[in-house]
Amino acid sequence: MTTDVFTSMGFEAEAQQRLDAFREYQVTSALMKLAKPDALFMHCLLTHRGEEVEAAVIDGPQSVVWDEAENRMHAQKALIEFLLLGQKYD
Repeated sequence: MTTDVFTSMGFEAEAQQRLDAFREYQVTSALMKLAKPDALFMHCLLTHRGEEVEAAVIDGPQSVVWDEAENRMHAQKALIEFLLLGQKYD
């Protein structure tokens, strides 16, 4: 499962309306129990704990958000190296 924040930067004026509209779409422990046992929880970060995801889910054993963030960091470092040095690896 994956989710994102309900209210992104630039949409602060719509924050309460979005929270009300999406409240039932929160990733909860109960929802994760309905998924297959090997299901993973992903989020592109930053999160609003208690809004789009329960803290128990993002901190739980099925969460891979920190691995996901670390992988994104390495990809971004490779892109910066390519842009600055023009090197590419096969």
